[in-house]
Amino acid sequence: MSADSLWPQAVKSAIKLGHDREIVGTYPFRNLCPTSVWAGLLDGARKRITMAGYTSYFLWQDHPRIAERLKAKAGDGCEIRFLLGDPDAEMTRQREELEGVPLTVSTRIRITLDQLAKMGPTPGLEARFSDSPAHLSQSVFIFDDQLLYTPHIGDGLGHESPLFHLRRLEEDGLYDRFAQHVEVLWGRGREVPQA
Repeated sequence: MSADSLWPQAVKSAIKLGHDREIVGTYPFRNLCPTSVWAGLLDGARKRITMAGYTSYFLWQDHPRIAERLKAKAGDGCEIRFLLGDPDAEMTRQREELEGVPLTVSTRIRITLDQLAKMGPTPGLEARFSDSPAHLSQSVFIFDDQLLYTPHIGDGLGHESPLFHLRRLEEDGLYDRFAQHVEVLWGRGREVPQA
């Protein structure tokens, strides 16, 4: 029997068979991804949460009691990592000029740093600064075997860029490629000084 008779085009269209099967969902704008998706990923993660957004500012605005939720996760043995841009870096200043908005990139980073500082010493929670242009241009948020990826396009803010929801289903697939990208950035990062 031919492959076409075993897998008619209608079935091929409905069932993902290639690397794209790791794609759970796509959104033309990050803020179109429902808060319930973020909450489900945050609350469902058991081993690892990595927030590798340049500012991750929106998390504190969009998710009630996220600090308490993250502290509880860390207390249960979940590794929590924040990879942020340096608010004092030249690259950050240049991005601020490009965006041209009153709520600057450095201010948004400092909001996240302030929220992390308010959490106090939390075993299992670590924050680092990244100086890589590859970090500035894309955000990756990892929750165990799922992640949310945003490639920042143009001069818009993060919420104006697309978002892809991925689930790990194979070695060296889309999920692994983005997770490896974050590991490289994390390895090159600098520890955020304690206030």
